[in-house]
Amino acid sequence: MALVKVNELLKHATEHHYGVAAVNVINVETVKYIIEAAESERVPVIVQFYPGFDSYIDMEYIAHAAVDMAKRASVPVAVHLDHSAGYEIAMKGLKSGFPSVMVDGSSLPFEENIGLTASIVRAAGVFGVDVEAELGHVGSGANEDDIVNADHYTNVDQAVEFVKQTGCGSLAIAVGNAHGPYIRTPNLDFERIRAIRAAVSVPLVLHGCSDIPEDQICEAVNLGMSKFNVATEYFRAMYQAAEKVIAEGNCKGNGVGLLFGLREPMIDFVIQKIRLLNPNRFSL
Repeated sequence: MALVKVNELLKHATEHHYGVAAVNVINVETVKYIIEAAESERVPVIVQFYPGFDSYIDMEYIAHAAVDMAKRASVPVAVHLDHSAGYEIAMKGLKSGFPSVMVDGSSLPFEENIGLTASIVRAAGVFGVDVEAELGHVGSGANEDDIVNADHYTNVDQAVEFVKQTGCGSLAIAVGNAHGPYIRTPNLDFERIRAIRAAVSVPLVLHGCSDIPEDQICEAVNLGMSKFNVATEYFRAMYQAAEKVIAEGNCKGNGVGLLFGLREPMIDFVIQKIRLLNPNRFSL
């Protein structure tokens, strides 16, 4: 069990028809709750860190803590650096000890995205680090055009060529999903998911899974998507738990008591997300 490679885990998920919850973290507690939820459900999970949180906690600290905690887990846990916006950030992730990194060159022209991704795949390969890439524009949920404009979606033929030329281990695709809170309910392009899944061999990743309707998430799992990124809902669960503890007066001005009050609600949230992504009820 314990620490596993992201690509190994995603291939297992694809073969056994479940989706892996890839949940973003910001401190040791948020890592711990994800792993405890996975252990409770006996299902693998991915802990991932967004580089933009580096101003709150250095990515090296979170990488070492998450890897150490994953090694002690009783279920497979992978650790991943989410959304490196360029070569330097991805390389910092390698240096910091992340066993897997994402490079997001999706805002670049197609050939430049290939070049950037391929260069990181080569560098990461020296250290045995997995690489997730992105093709298509997964924008902001606050921008309606990013959600509904199919011109932003991943092109099937380009996906085939991209995977071939870059050697990326997994591919994040744009199919009507976006990051952050949605201005309107998303409507995933299932035909595009089906076509991309049939055309490429690497595991597929869905970003912006928070607040996508549950029936759509289940259908994406059944169509063969493997990694499902969750951040907004997890941090919302944290905030709502804090609000409840304070409102009930249980911590009475005690910050430590407040932190203890977050544990169960946050674990419960991750458990529910894991169950949603496991419609065929796989377990270890």
